Amino acid sequence: MPAKPVPGVFENPVILEILERYRVVWALGHAMGLLSWDSETYMPPKGVEERAIASGELAKLRQKLILDPELVKLVEKAEGLEGLNDYERGVVRVLSRAIRIAKSLPPELVAEEARLSQEARDAWKKARSESDFSKFKPYLERIVELERRKAEHLGYEDHPYDALLDLYEEGLRVKDMDAYFNTIIPTLRSTLEKVRSEDFYPESHPLESVRYETKAMEKVNRAVLDMLGYPWDRGRLDVSAHPFTIDLGINDVRITTRYEGYDFRRTLFSTVHEFGHALYELQVDERLKATPLAGGVSMGVHESQSRFWENVIGRSPAFTARIKELLDENLGFTRDYDAVELYRYFALVRPIPIRVDSDELTYNLHIYLRYELEKGMITGEVKVEELPQLWNDMSENLIGVRPKNDAEGVLQDIHWSLAAIGYFPTYTLGNLIAAMVWRAAESEFKDLYSLVEEGRFNAIRDFLRERIHRWGSTYEPKVLVEKALGEPVNAERFNEYITWKYLELPNKL
Repeated sequence: MPAKPVPGVFENPVILEILERYRVVWALGHAMGLLSWDSETYMPPKGVEERAIASGELAKLRQKLILDPELVKLVEKAEGLEGLNDYERGVVRVLSRAIRIAKSLPPELVAEEARLSQEARDAWKKARSESDFSKFKPYLERIVELERRKAEHLGYEDHPYDALLDLYEEGLRVKDMDAYFNTIIPTLRSTLEKVRSEDFYPESHPLESVRYETKAMEKVNRAVLDMLGYPWDRGRLDVSAHPFTIDLGINDVRITTRYEGYDFRRTLFSTVHEFGHALYELQVDERLKATPLAGGVSMGVHESQSRFWENVIGRSPAFTARIKELLDENLGFTRDYDAVELYRYFALVRPIPIRVDSDELTYNLHIYLRYELEKGMITGEVKVEELPQLWNDMSENLIGVRPKNDAEGVLQDIHWSLAAIGYFPTYTLGNLIAAMVWRAAESEFKDLYSLVEEGRFNAIRDFLRERIHRWGSTYEPKVLVEKALGEPVNAERFNEYITWKYLELPNKL
């Protein structure tokens, strides 16, 4: 079926022909996404070998379709066209970039990465469960070597790691991340020191050890998603070893969480975090469906949305008060604590070895650790065999805590098993942009948290849709941030947010 004109969005005949040819690429991505979701949720353990073969072949096929001579010719033709609107220029930008990347990477490398990441993910799960890095080490060595080759094929100007960063955040460079870390780390360290010398944000809380029933907590998570506005006819909530969000299309966006049986804030905020990712995809303009623009523009912008909902909204006194009755009804044991005390539990500050459970003051230190190790792995300055020791030493020096074992340390994250080297820095970038969103929302609403107290989450969703979500990938990340929030990525906004929340807010409660 030929692509039809969409008034005000897609009208140019060359763009319409591009979209028609692209539809099969989108369809294959849709199918590959479903396979990936199944791999993390319901695939039987012994299915990994055949899934790895299928993933490798499909990855090669997708690359072949992106490099279809007719599609390439059309995109090159469109690059020289005048009079295109922003959406049409977005299509050309996204596909030109995809074609450049696909042309740069040998098909055998693409297939090898897909196969290896499927096998490595299974090996990582086993190694993590047994806290034995040696069982994952050979897979990671192959992945690092593969990613070095990948960086060389992609090309870079200053640092080989730049080539991998760009895959997750278009235009992001090592010099950018170095500047961001240099801006926020001194503030994080000084704020952490002040907070730990006072007694409002505790280092531990009795609720951390209280056990909960999984069915009761699942009911809480679903009710919170209802409250936030998660559309169940367009999404799912399942369980996986590492929580994630996957979009199969604008009308099929799925999230997962995990239940550990204690410290209920872990699964609660994991769920709210993934809701933020899902909402971004669910609020992309319907007119962009099944096009190159139908999805979040980058991982940094994506993480800004999840961290905004998890931390700026979720870990706030207003949100705590809003869900207090829900928690009391379903968990019971929260009745022993008032809303302020419950907030102190949600926002406690304590250096711990696990990134996903860390507080806002130490979270970016976890990312900095991974960032430095990844840069070293790609240049060859860090050997895979050295990682457990280096990880533990850096954790102790940076965060103030030494992991007790490999599961607490080098094996805690799934990312390296997925060959996702270059991904971690987007978490910090997301935190910076989330703080910018906080500042913009405060300016827009005058009192953002009154909306939270009143349960008017629809107003917040609408704000995000209009400023960020509806555009999908129309604009490159840096352009979108400046267009939506009025300035380029500004790490000082994060310093303002952290200072307000941890040093000023307690005096008002």
